[in-house]
Order: sequence, then C-alpha cells, then structure tokens
Amino acid sequence: MSRFLLPLLGLLAGPALAQSSPRHPAAAVSAAPSSSLKTYALRLRPGDDLRQGILAFVQAQHLRAGALLTCVGSLTVATLRLANQEGPTVYRGHFEIVSLVGTLSTNGSHLHLAVADSTGRTLGGHLLDGCRVYTTAEIVLAELPELEFRRETDPTFGYQELKVHPKKK
Repeated sequence: MSRFLLPLLGLLAGPALAQSSPRHPAAAVSAAPSSSLKTYALRLRPGDDLRQGILAFVQAQHLRAGALLTCVGSLTVATLRLANQEGPTVYRGHFEIVSLVGTLSTNGSHLHLAVADSTGRTLGGHLLDGCRVYTTAEIVLAELPELEFRRETDPTFGYQELKVHPKKK
C-alpha cells in the first residue's frame, strides 16, 4: 500500500490497520484516533457553486470532522488552484466531475477536484469558489462524529495542515 493511503486507513479503520512508512514511524500512525461514520447524500442543482454548496452543508450540519466520499456531476466553470500556484485558474466549457475528495470541518476544509473535458483531458487542483454546476452534483460525504479536525500551522512549510483530535465531550 502507498504511504499516502496508510494514514487514511488508520484514520477510517482505526489503529489495527495502520502501518509505518519510512517517513512516518509506526507510533505516529498507530496512535491515530478512529471514529464511526455517519453518511449524508445531497444533490446540488444547475447554477449552484460546488464549493459553497458543500461548505454550507458542513456548516448547517455542524460537521467537526468529515470526508468527501464521492461526487459525480458536471460543471460549466471549473475554478482551481493548480499545484504550486498562488492564484486561481478558471476553465469554461463543459466538464465531467471525475473526482472530488477531501477533508471537511467547520474549522476548515481541504478539497481537491478533478474534471475531464469533452476530449477526456483531465485537470485537477484545489477546489475554489466559482465552480458552477451544469446538470447535477451528486455528493456523498461522511461525518466522523468522535473526531474533530482542526487546521494548525505545520512548521515544515508554514501551511495550515490537518490536525486530528478526539472530539471534546
């Protein structure tokens, strides 16, 4: 298994599936807290903003820790922050959503979108406001009710990165 999948398995399935990698010792991964899942399904309609719709749902449901499980649909505008770029790049046309993944929290979410155009060319990056639904966006997401996701500064690069905490009672 890849070193990127292992921490996710530890988070979703609990410490029993966690393993070490060369960059992350077993103790750091095996100590990852786990949670049950509560799932939600929703649909955004033509003209809706994809990111704003998802984040509005997160706020309305008071989700402290969640994950986007799947999304299928189409867009007429795809607004992305591409890898290692500061600002947005806007694409206009007709796009199929081929992947939408990320972590969700009222404390800050982190979402990545991949879309394909009519030739099959795929583009991807950070999901930004301004992605407009064409026909539909069918979304399934999960809440991890025993956890709380927070964004805290990681000294490695100075970015606000995910920090997982047990939910306060």
